Amino acid sequence: MQKTIVITGGAGFIGSHVVREFVVKYSHYRIVNLDVLTYAGNLENLRDIEDKENYTFVKQDIRDFDGVLSLFRALKPDAVIHLAAESHVDRSISDPTSFVTTNVLGTVNLLNAVREVWAGNYAGKLFHHVSTDEVYGTLGDVGLFTEETSYDPHSPYSASKAASDHFVRAYHDTYGLPIVITNCSNNYGPNHFPEKLIPLCIHNILNNKPLPIYGDGKFTRDWLYVVDHARAIDLVFHGGRHGESYNVGGFNEWQNIDLVKELCRQMDEKLGRRAGTSAQLITFVKDRPGHDLRYAIDATKINRELGYTPTVTFEEGLSHTIDWYLANPDWLANVTSGAYQSYYEQQYK
Repeated sequence: MQKTIVITGGAGFIGSHVVREFVVKYSHYRIVNLDVLTYAGNLENLRDIEDKENYTFVKQDIRDFDGVLSLFRALKPDAVIHLAAESHVDRSISDPTSFVTTNVLGTVNLLNAVREVWAGNYAGKLFHHVSTDEVYGTLGDVGLFTEETSYDPHSPYSASKAASDHFVRAYHDTYGLPIVITNCSNNYGPNHFPEKLIPLCIHNILNNKPLPIYGDGKFTRDWLYVVDHARAIDLVFHGGRHGESYNVGGFNEWQNIDLVKELCRQMDEKLGRRAGTSAQLITFVKDRPGHDLRYAIDATKINRELGYTPTVTFEEGLSHTIDWYLANPDWLANVTSGAYQSYYEQQYK
């Protein structure tokens, strides 16, 4: 193997797609999936590649510096793609401390570990930090987030991610650590844990449960198909300029209410239900504190420098996503019941 690449959070939603992208595309890379397997880490996401020769899973908590350092000394990684994070805004409101320990302290632990293992020999090395557009705060009716937009986080989640971004840049500026940062918009696609809007609504429609929509439903997000995000990470990892940030967007702005109505329309069609049946489940609920009105990414830089463009429209990506959930009822049942958490013991013990 020419390179050893550690991908943190590789059993999670986005991480599993990045792991697959690298394992399948780069047989000469040794891909090490490092994940502690919290509620959002699901090794069933990677069943199709778990027996590949160039893939290894290691259960490790990034909050445990001694454990991380010991592992990195053994692996001698050439690069780290860091996706491990607490990411659900609602959870950050009820438990902000866990977001600080994972997203900030965990990131610093990884940075310190690679500094020690690489010992100033940075040739061929890279720390790729995967972040979010939520660090920029909120937009009005017009405008886009660029890489020069000032940080203005409004939730404990986005504040913790902003802090981790700053630490990554500080280690580049202070120690010369080779880094890149990608800030992405809202992801959707297969394997998404059903606490987020799209998989939650798919699950609830299948079970004729209410579809909870915050406030008036006019909060706007730029939606990025997760496979396109994995492609973007691949491009930045291999071609991005060290010390730079790249915004990754889907060029798909949707208000939540319009998104859910489109989801309902497609679900009715695919399930053979009368048009409008699923939309009757829409239920407006009290808005959450500090809810940002609008996010929208300007992805000009990654397009200009690395040739990145999304491969699917939102309607196409949403259709692919629904089809995946309808074709994988066992996955959804295991996730919603908690049975998926026993997979590690079954497979690795």
